[in-house]
Amino acid sequence: MYQAFLLKYAEIGIKGKNRYKFENALCSQVRRRLDKLEGEFTVTREQGRIFVEAEGDFDFEDAIEAMSRVFGVSSISPVQMIEDKSWENLTKEVGDFIERQYGEEKFTFKVKSRRSDKHYPYTSPEICMEMGAYLLERFPHLSVDVHHPEVYIWVEVREKAYVYAKVYPAACGMPLGTNGKAMLLLSGGIDSPVAGYMIAKRGVFIDAVYFHAPPYTSDRAKQKVIDLAKLISRYTGPIRLHIINFTDIQMYIYEQCPHEELTIIMRRYMMRIAEKIAKETDCLGLITGESIGQVASQTMHSLAATNDVCTLPVYRPLIGFDKQDIVGIAEKIGTYETSILPFEDCCTIFVA
Repeated sequence: MYQAFLLKYAEIGIKGKNRYKFENALCSQVRRRLDKLEGEFTVTREQGRIFVEAEGDFDFEDAIEAMSRVFGVSSISPVQMIEDKSWENLTKEVGDFIERQYGEEKFTFKVKSRRSDKHYPYTSPEICMEMGAYLLERFPHLSVDVHHPEVYIWVEVREKAYVYAKVYPAACGMPLGTNGKAMLLLSGGIDSPVAGYMIAKRGVFIDAVYFHAPPYTSDRAKQKVIDLAKLISRYTGPIRLHIINFTDIQMYIYEQCPHEELTIIMRRYMMRIAEKIAKETDCLGLITGESIGQVASQTMHSLAATNDVCTLPVYRPLIGFDKQDIVGIAEKIGTYETSILPFEDCCTIFVA
């Protein structure tokens, strides 16, 4: 049973003197996710890595899933910690690890190493070569392939030594809270939840606003949006959802304005209201799920018309995406099946 995990960074590794701020934010987010699980977890950072040590009973799959949704983490590896990192013990422990993991399975491998303890008597290349030779001698049914191995065996020598062979992909991006907060215009469709996810992935906290038009839009439509907010909050952290009763405004527009312009006029009012809430809640911009040309209200002229009523920046992360690209992300983050439930929102009511 694994009792420790090694988390690798995404873009944080290329930061300069302020890198520690991003590392601290990432550690904080990892702790917050793990605090919700059974077991005790200690999160520490050390020279380009985050280490998570677990104590007591915990669910391995739940821990992997929770950490894989933390923006800023590129991969997660369950590791075996080796207290005695003398060469004789290290080779034996790595060999025992391979035996437990793979038994008599036949495969090609390559050893990769990282030696942060510069007092260790072997360099990183020497660890790779000598460890590979030891494993070939101990397991004659294995073979080395340095170009396209079936298994990478990673050995890291720090204050302790660590060995691992499995790498789980994670969310990548930047840690939440390192790039401010923005307001998402959240509908019940496929696009806006994906847009919120993508901006949050850049380290932005998000709030959301939903325009409800009872009795013309149902409580089931509202619940659908609440459910979507909960689904994306698995990645973005807590979302404050502002539900706006839009019925009176929508009826006035329908009665007083040319029907061929209803959608644009309604969207301009939505942007005004969303911006007002955004400014009151310290958001630095608005987020929409618009994509050029996807529907008639998302032409360049239409987008310019809705932009004109805003003073805050409007972020459209899906602007150049094909619909299938957006659907693929929605399926990956688990919002697609909820988004396609057949409950209309106020943008599809009263439109001539």
